[in-house]
Amino acid sequence: MKKIRFIHVAALAGTLTGPALAADLPMKSEAPYVDPRFSWTGCYVGGHVGGGMGSKAMTDPVQLVQDSLIAPGTTTGVTTVTTSPTGAVIGGEIGCDYQFSSNVVMGIEGTASGTTMRGSAMVGLPAGVPGDVALVQANNDFLASVTGRIGYAFDNILIYGRGGFAVAGDKYDVSGGTFNGGGPFHFQGVDNRYGWIAGGGVDWAFARHWSANVEYDYYGFGNGNILMTDQFSGATGVVNVKQSVQVVKVGLNFHIWGSGW
Repeated sequence: MKKIRFIHVAALAGTLTGPALAADLPMKSEAPYVDPRFSWTGCYVGGHVGGGMGSKAMTDPVQLVQDSLIAPGTTTGVTTVTTSPTGAVIGGEIGCDYQFSSNVVMGIEGTASGTTMRGSAMVGLPAGVPGDVALVQANNDFLASVTGRIGYAFDNILIYGRGGFAVAGDKYDVSGGTFNGGGPFHFQGVDNRYGWIAGGGVDWAFARHWSANVEYDYYGFGNGNILMTDQFSGATGVVNVKQSVQVVKVGLNFHIWGSGW
């Protein structure tokens, strides 16, 4: 009988002391939450808008008009006329980047932009009657490029530079109301000029799939000859144009992130 009572008492003591012992055991701690590391790895597509300024030095519009409309050898000396086209730039881009563990980011990007860049200058025609002048105009219709891109990422801020191949689509006019007592003239020529681009900017990823950037680019296109044709007489001649373009633009891109944010 005593043995049975002892068993009951022991069972009751175990029931009462069990929760207390369990309360004294250390609780399993939860792992602290760590934000996933931001990565620029992935591809993107977007658009941009900005402004551009060019320098287009034409040699020799005076000889073009005088030698074409009078006779070869009429012009003495060489004249270079420089125009500075300015205007808006609007277009799009597509590219892909890869971010290394060192936070270095490398990628490739293609861009295409239409522009409203226009510039003009007046030049005298000494072989004509006094007061004869020509209006020299230079228009840039589009810019395009394929470049490599390299930068350094500070989390969701990317500072980068880019450089590579570029092309410009241009149109040139040399025109006037009269020359040497004759009728009007209007020489026209078009040019697709190939060259290089170098630039850089800052890209800011401000949302899950979106980033905004500010960028400066310099385009170098060197010298090139352009065939000009008078729309009235059919006379032709060649001028040489040395040109460069500078662009400042802001862009907005939609990203397809690789490892995500």
